Amino acid sequence: MNRPRVAPYLTVSPAAAAIAFYTGAFNARQRAIMPSVDGLRIAHCELEINGGSVMLADFFPEFGQTRIPMPGDNATVSVSLEFDTAKDVDDTCARAAKMGAKIETQPMNSFWGTRYASLRDPFGHRWILNGKLDK
Repeated sequence: MNRPRVAPYLTVSPAAAAIAFYTGAFNARQRAIMPSVDGLRIAHCELEINGGSVMLADFFPEFGQTRIPMPGDNATVSVSLEFDTAKDVDDTCARAAKMGAKIETQPMNSFWGTRYASLRDPFGHRWILNGKLDK
């Protein structure tokens, strides 16, 4: 399986709900999934989103290496999705909002020359959407 050389790995709970959100909002396709030994959580999942890979797993506090985003915390990392058209940004943002994402920046034409939007998914992760402006 070929993967991009850099791929974000998100800690998210419940991971099963996040997978459903990313599938619906970002047209993600599941490449791999591994349930945990407790049968309640997901130990690993790889999703293909917009030609790249995003990996995720449930929170495992017993290992103490990661945590989920805390409500009200500022984001320390954003996942950027680059689209072929401005309409892709608008459509993706609208789908994500209908599914519970909080829109931080409504789709707009940016001064750097893209259609831009930003949002927080229902699990606290921040996403940036950029699309080529039509000429």
